[in-house]
Amino acid sequence: MESEDHSLIIMSKPIPIAVVGSGYVGLVAAVCFAEMGHPVICVDNDERKVAALRGGDTLIHEHYLPELLGRYRNDRVRFTTDLGEATRECDAIFIAVGTPQSETGDADLSYVEAVACEIARSLTSYKVIVEKSTVPVYTNEWISRALERNGVERHLFDVVSNPEFLREGTAVADFLHPDRIVVGADSERAGAILGDIYAPLTSGEYYQRADGIPGMCSVSEPPPLLMTSTKSAEIIKHASNAFLALKISFINAVSNLCEATNANVEQVARGMGLDSRIGPKFLRPGIGYGGSCFPKDVAAFRSVADQLGIDFNLLSEVEKINVQQKRRFVSKVRSALWNLRGKRLAVLGLAFKGDTDDIRESPAIEIVHMLLNEGCSIAAFDPAAIERTRQVLPEGNNLRYATDAYNACADADALLILTDWTEFSELDLRQINQSLRYPIIIDGRNLYDPAVMSDHGFTYLSVGRPAVHPVRDLAASSRA
Repeated sequence: MESEDHSLIIMSKPIPIAVVGSGYVGLVAAVCFAEMGHPVICVDNDERKVAALRGGDTLIHEHYLPELLGRYRNDRVRFTTDLGEATRECDAIFIAVGTPQSETGDADLSYVEAVACEIARSLTSYKVIVEKSTVPVYTNEWISRALERNGVERHLFDVVSNPEFLREGTAVADFLHPDRIVVGADSERAGAILGDIYAPLTSGEYYQRADGIPGMCSVSEPPPLLMTSTKSAEIIKHASNAFLALKISFINAVSNLCEATNANVEQVARGMGLDSRIGPKFLRPGIGYGGSCFPKDVAAFRSVADQLGIDFNLLSEVEKINVQQKRRFVSKVRSALWNLRGKRLAVLGLAFKGDTDDIRESPAIEIVHMLLNEGCSIAAFDPAAIERTRQVLPEGNNLRYATDAYNACADADALLILTDWTEFSELDLRQINQSLRYPIIIDGRNLYDPAVMSDHGFTYLSVGRPAVHPVRDLAASSRA
């Protein structure tokens, strides 16, 4: 039986939505709102990006995004550079522009302010202005001031905080199957509009669709809608990301203790994660967190606390451990190879994590920089992030980009695994062994079982687990 037309199943009232910004958050939000049944205008001031999106180019590597863009582009989702038109036509305007980290650690809100001022020039009837970008507490008040200073009467708008909790690589599924939907609104009218926007999810209507994006939510278990004050919602986003970064740094610090005592951090993490008060997520040791959110949000949260006179030095320690973890990995490479100058290294992984092409604050990129500065020669491969990496690390000067993992390993002194792509855990180990000059693997993501690596003839170093050496070498030494 053919599935029903998805446009006939969504019963909630469609609400015209403008999304300002077409980056990860903005583009995902735009196509997902369309998937939920709302007409969307996605605004960006970059004409080339708008043209590319109109032509069907997603611009970012994200699961399900090409399908949804193909389904709705130039129809239920329109792309434009005209924010004035979008402001006039839409009831809710979601601000999803960048908030990069400034030199002082603060979030740079100049893009948010510029959007607010531009909205003000076209705002003649009531609108809900929604913070979708990650912003510090009190941003809602500054947006309100910006609108009023530009001549907008206070009764014509409300500012709402609706933070996103998306993971790159699974952002579409995260949006449509969220753990929770947080809406910070200080007026009932604005809160009701946001409630209507998310009604297809919170009512369970969306999950009746045969062609819906699959995920953990269902008709019987839709996502909860949490209504809070605007300031509480702003803090929820920063506090959530800071806490997740804390869990990562904590297990990385524990991994260092495990290495010093010859314990196994994965056994320790499992023992911790089985405690329902702790849980297993974000207890995977590695080379540190990165990406567009955690480093920036931890720094911004700490900066806000400093400005308010709150001692939040715990966040400084989180950042310190994250920096040290990358340096410890380079030291681990040195311990395996003695000297680094002149060594030829294969590197697998450039993105900050698997299933994305995002290299912002990528620990892999930072480690490659360190190794190049040590005089190493590197052949690097990543399934999606090579083109973005070329922009910050041009080929040449002892760096080349390989066509695949095996090409990267050809005649290398050691293999380094820096990103947790699933396909890296499924490599032909015999072929890898034959390609390398020496069978040495330093795994910054713990993708392999140490016993398996030993059986395949590798010297294998990982994070928080005892190093292993080839079985044949151990047998030979015992005979001697």
